[in-house]
Amino acid sequence: MTHLPLRTPSLRTWLTLTALVLASSAVACGDDDNPGFNPSPAQRSGVGAACSVDADCLQTVAPLRCLSFKGGYCGLSNCMTNADCPLGSSCVAHTDGTNYCFLTCIDKPDCNLTRPVEVEANCSSSITFVDGKTEKKACVPPS
Repeated sequence: MTHLPLRTPSLRTWLTLTALVLASSAVACGDDDNPGFNPSPAQRSGVGAACSVDADCLQTVAPLRCLSFKGGYCGLSNCMTNADCPLGSSCVAHTDGTNYCFLTCIDKPDCNLTRPVEVEANCSSSITFVDGKTEKKACVPPS
């Protein structure tokens, strides 16, 4: 009898499963700190997740890339308007001169459903949104 070696699940598989479990848990039970929490389409599609390579990012809504921030950041670059971004993310003019689709947020926990503690993103209003809005926040990855 031939035994096939067991394969360790890829980070992409782990992220997909984690996102699905978190989404179903949030919908089924709510979140004690945020009753009625329902992940945005951007969160469900993996925007803002930690990554090492493009293949770690889910490709359900848009062809997300692993952006080169500390811990990686699944998102899109070179957006011109919010319409270029998955629903629940916004086009942000980053200090590095590039526009990115970053996950929008209310508080820091919104940013870190799929990010390890050592590379947490911050929910910040100290950024420039391409649409000029100033009353919203986005998840900014560590540099």
